[in-house]
Amino acid sequence: MTHRKTLDKVRDLVPGIRQRAEQAERQRSVPEQTIRELTEAGVFRMLQPRRFGGDESSPVEFFEVVRAIAAACPSTGWVASVFGTHAWQLALFQPEAQRDVWSADPDAVIATSYVPSGELRPVDGGFELSGRWGFSSGCDHAGWVMVGALAPGVDGAPGDHLTLLVPRGDFRIDDVWHAVGLAGTGSHDLVIDKAFVPAHRIHDAERHNGALAGAQAETPALYRLPFTSILPGGVAAPVIGAVQGAYGAFVERMRDRAFDPSIPVQLARAGSEIDAAILQMDHNLSTELRYAEAGEDIPLDVRLRARRDQVRATERAVEAIELLFRISGGRAARTPDVLERHWRDAHAGSLHLANAAERALANFGRGELGIAVEDRIL
Repeated sequence: MTHRKTLDKVRDLVPGIRQRAEQAERQRSVPEQTIRELTEAGVFRMLQPRRFGGDESSPVEFFEVVRAIAAACPSTGWVASVFGTHAWQLALFQPEAQRDVWSADPDAVIATSYVPSGELRPVDGGFELSGRWGFSSGCDHAGWVMVGALAPGVDGAPGDHLTLLVPRGDFRIDDVWHAVGLAGTGSHDLVIDKAFVPAHRIHDAERHNGALAGAQAETPALYRLPFTSILPGGVAAPVIGAVQGAYGAFVERMRDRAFDPSIPVQLARAGSEIDAAILQMDHNLSTELRYAEAGEDIPLDVRLRARRDQVRATERAVEAIELLFRISGGRAARTPDVLERHWRDAHAGSLHLANAAERALANFGRGELGIAVEDRIL
């Protein structure tokens, strides 16, 4: 019921979000009014633990809300999705870290940049962190960030890929985001200089692989799902939503166009690709959640399939919008136009590393062939 109420609230907000899509692109950031409305609607707290007032919703439900937002404004859907999935990741940190963020402000949101570009120096109680990180979507609105760095390894070799939680006072934003797509996400650079990060604000995603559910029975099922289903799902869902928005705009536009026999056929193809993307992702997430709720390990083949279908979902969405764009006529190429914007945004979102298909598809294929899959992040 909570999910339906949130979805209903978002649908009421959609006209305003759509109207502000051009503003978001022009100012290169989601408008403050939109962030405030989505906060009040509870979108960013859907995957937050209940002990901090969150909903602990199913990711299937959360991604449905994300798609509805992205259909109106892809940049806004993208930021909403990453803020929501970052709340999920914070729930994997030690309780003290969660209290650091949410005790003072239960609505606090977190931006990220996962590429391990930071430098770590061990100090008493934690690490000293310095570096520059790129592509931190929504950082203008965030009071905290999670950034990636490699732990010092043995004999100078790189160690585990860590995620470190840093408050606003310890980082600055370098305004560098000028992009052809998802221009409204404000995905600027973050700069940190010798910030102390206590040990409880450090998380090792490679050790959270969804395979140890039975040993973590006291943890809510939501937080025993694979990292590679939630975080990558969070960058696939807004791409699909962007294409759904383009599809809806295309249908409305073509109702008054002289009949072209190719249009219904291409529309059917595009609609089928969108539906397949959503259905496969929903099916896999629901399957994983059932294992977690039963306190069982999530089998490797299920996790491999989920990653396979997540990257294919993005590919299918891009294929669908290509079909629509090619038969839309010259109007779609003019700016501003919803098809033109969503076409750019879907392509930009598909470039995210989590949407890169080869690694995920190769892992699935190896699993099918009985070849060892050694990807630690799974």
